[in-house]
Amino acid sequence: MGTGHRRGGVRAGTLIGGALFALVAGVLPALADPADAQGAPAAARAGGHGSLVMVLDSSGSMRDDDGTGRTRMESARAAVSTVVDGLPDGFPTGLRVYGADRPRGCTDTRLVQPVRELDRDALKRAVGAVRPRGDTPIGLSLREAADDLPEPSDGAIGTRTILLVSDGEDNCGAPEPCEVAEQLGGEELGLRIDTVGFQVKGPAREQLECIAHAGNGRYYDAPDADALARQLQRAAQLSADGYRLKGRRVTGAATADRAPVLAPGQYLDTIGPGEKRYYAVDLDDASTADFAATAVPQPGAAVDTFDALTTRIEQAQHGYCAANTERFSQKEGAVPLTAAVARVPSPDGDRSCDRAGRYRLVVERAGKKGSDTARWPLELVYGVEEPLADGVTPAQSETEYGEGESATLPTGDPRDVRGGTGFNDARELGRGVWRDRILPSQTLWYKVPAGWGQQIVYGVEFANEPTVDRPGSTYSYGASRLYTPARFPLGGGGGFRASTMYDGRPAAVRMGGVPVAWTNRYESGAEVQPVHVAGDFYLSVTLGARAAEIAENPEIGVVLRVAVLGQERSGPGRDAPAVTGTPDGKTGGAHGPGADKGGESAASADSGGTGGAGWAVVATAGAGAAAMAVVLAVFVYVRGRRAAAAGMTRGSA
Repeated sequence: MGTGHRRGGVRAGTLIGGALFALVAGVLPALADPADAQGAPAAARAGGHGSLVMVLDSSGSMRDDDGTGRTRMESARAAVSTVVDGLPDGFPTGLRVYGADRPRGCTDTRLVQPVRELDRDALKRAVGAVRPRGDTPIGLSLREAADDLPEPSDGAIGTRTILLVSDGEDNCGAPEPCEVAEQLGGEELGLRIDTVGFQVKGPAREQLECIAHAGNGRYYDAPDADALARQLQRAAQLSADGYRLKGRRVTGAATADRAPVLAPGQYLDTIGPGEKRYYAVDLDDASTADFAATAVPQPGAAVDTFDALTTRIEQAQHGYCAANTERFSQKEGAVPLTAAVARVPSPDGDRSCDRAGRYRLVVERAGKKGSDTARWPLELVYGVEEPLADGVTPAQSETEYGEGESATLPTGDPRDVRGGTGFNDARELGRGVWRDRILPSQTLWYKVPAGWGQQIVYGVEFANEPTVDRPGSTYSYGASRLYTPARFPLGGGGGFRASTMYDGRPAAVRMGGVPVAWTNRYESGAEVQPVHVAGDFYLSVTLGARAAEIAENPEIGVVLRVAVLGQERSGPGRDAPAVTGTPDGKTGGAHGPGADKGGESAASADSGGTGGAGWAVVATAGAGAAAMAVVLAVFVYVRGRRAAAAGMTRGSA
């Protein structure tokens, strides 16, 4: 970026997606194009660093009848074959057994199929050749299985899953299985241990639950053969569809004085329970700085309602500037958690946090006793929004939901789409009705472009699904969050509702944001201030972990109804004209690149630009990309904030 004058001077800047947001280009390689919506899970389509080893109980008790006239081993073979058929092509998968080689022996564990690129036929042959015979050395098998899983290459962070299937408890005693799981879960970054109890009760079930809890995973109960196949599919798919992390590796400091200095861009770190991570940035006295941190625990790992992730911006000499804390707000199991914060210089420029100089970005993790103790991957996005150009008076702020609370959402037949694993491969949706399927403990991700003056409103419907027989009433939840292009989470307000109870019967949430306005940054409302840049807004959809105890099908259906309200303006200025060249003068993805003849944007490729945040490519800021680029070039996107302070307040237009 070229040099120029502060406060009222002009700097030559890169025009970034209508969002005034500068990120370092070339920090990350481009993502591969995903396959169509009917294809494999997003993580597999785009590549990843996950792997899976199934550990199958082959002890003597697996010869018992499972109640259907077949042995438990025969049902297990069928279930494993079903899982193998459903895994994405190439996903590294292996098989270990115990109790299969001799009638007695606590060292009887063997890797029968190494963890390597998926070979369905070889895995089916391997499990077909297993004959149950001996003891149940679960602790030793877990320790060996951890060594079976390859380390991600090039320092990448990926999910390495041990999927244990057992019909009983360890009868060897040493090493003790829960202790092994706790050790592995605490030492091995990205490792999770899921357990499936096949017709187990009492101490056997308690031990398998303990292993999963200590190993950052989930316990799945399988009282019969159908449940075994269903729960195995869920656990294996959840592993293959893990959050696709992206960024340059960085190590945050434990103390402020050792914080590494960051340039704008996207980064990866890790954070442990009770830790703080410090990073340093150098800011001028006019630009807005945005900082978001996404913690990615293992899906469904143990968390408490009040476990939290906090981001802060501090001025090196004068301390606190701004903070944001996000909590899980449920106890069913972990999901990705994002906290974001901004340093917005005041119009008067008289606060300590308005000054140019060294600032600290801080991330803090807080958890209750009994919550997951593993280190969590941490995805960081830091960006800088330059002020407007001289002479540009921004449009007034938009603080009300207005028609968004009562707007009629789209109807009609839904189109199939496959949600992404996270921000980086979120699937683009235009206006319309979309259909997907979701696993218990899973979060799916989508993105919807919205331009200046536009407002996103959407609904998520969780399907009416057949349920399993279960004692008493079991409830889970469905939820959705809306995020700005800078990844600020919007919790909803007014008539919006971010979560709902789910018990297999139809349930729905309705979410949305206020219209996009540059001047919103000066408002105090938590649901207003972050909505100050145009670009790709993100939608996450989550199904609670306890849905695995409710739904009969491995996945449940979800329908998304997406609307983008309002006429898009060509820029943030008060006098910016409407974007033209579309049938209704509106864009927001409905008539942009890739739109079909019905005016609905087909689910498209990965997020563009550094960090996948949608700011680095003009075309992703909305539609009408060519017209947008022409208008943006006029602005140069630099201005002295004090010179136009009178035009930056609410209602100033």
